[in-house]
Amino acid sequence: MTDSPLVPQVSARSSVLSLLLALHPPTLTAREIVTAMDFFGVTESTTRVALTRMVAGGDLVRHDASYTLSERLLQRQRDVEPPAQRRWRGTWELAVVTTTGRSAADRTALRTEMQRQRVAELREGVWTRPANLKRTWPQRLLHVSTCFEARPTEDSTDLAARLWDLDGWAARGHALLEAVDHVTDEQSRFRTMVAAVRHLQSDPLLPDELLPVDWPAAALAARYDDYRRWVGTLRVNH
Repeated sequence: MTDSPLVPQVSARSSVLSLLLALHPPTLTAREIVTAMDFFGVTESTTRVALTRMVAGGDLVRHDASYTLSERLLQRQRDVEPPAQRRWRGTWELAVVTTTGRSAADRTALRTEMQRQRVAELREGVWTRPANLKRTWPQRLLHVSTCFEARPTEDSTDLAARLWDLDGWAARGHALLEAVDHVTDEQSRFRTMVAAVRHLQSDPLLPDELLPVDWPAAALAARYDDYRRWVGTLRVNH
C-alpha cells in the first residue's frame, strides 16, 4: 500500500504505541516487540532506537526486559474504549469556562481535554454535547469551568450537524472500512487499523436519533476488536 491521506505512513514510535494500545495488559518484552515490528515492516534497529527514545520521553516504562505504556499513554488506551451510553432525553451538557487569564498552553490543554470528552465548542469558552454518555466530568475540568445540562431551543439534529461534520466523518469511516476489508498484506492491514482507531477516537458518540443513516462507527469498532484479538495471538505465538 502506498502512502495516502486516508492511510498515512506510520512512524516507528506510532507503530509500537499502536501495538501496545491493542493489548490488555499493554506489556510486551523487547523481543516480542521487535518480532511484531519486523512483521509490520519495521527493522529491529529502528525499533530498538524507538524504544530507547520512548522510555526517555515518558511514553513507555521499562521493567527488566519488558515495556509497558506509561500512565499518560494508558489514558489514551482508555480513550479508545468509549464510555457507555444512556438513554438520551433531549438535554445537552454544557461546560462554560469560568477562569480568566489562562496561558496559551493552558488553553490548548483545555481544548484537547474537551475534545477527549467528545464535546464541541459552541462559541468561545462554551462547550456542549448531548447528555447521553455515562461518565462524570474530570476534576481538572471542573476547576476551570461550570458544567450543567440544558435543553436547547434549536433543533438538536440541526445543532449536531452544525457542531460536527457528520457526513464527512461517515464518509471517511466507510472508506476505512473498505480499505480494511480489502488489504492484502499485514503491513497494510496494520497501517489501516491505526488510521481506523484514530478515526474512532474522534467519533462524537451522539445518540442514534442525531446520527445520519448507516453510521459506520459500530462496524469500525468490530473490525478493531477482531484486530486486537489477532494481535493478542502474536504475543502467544512469539
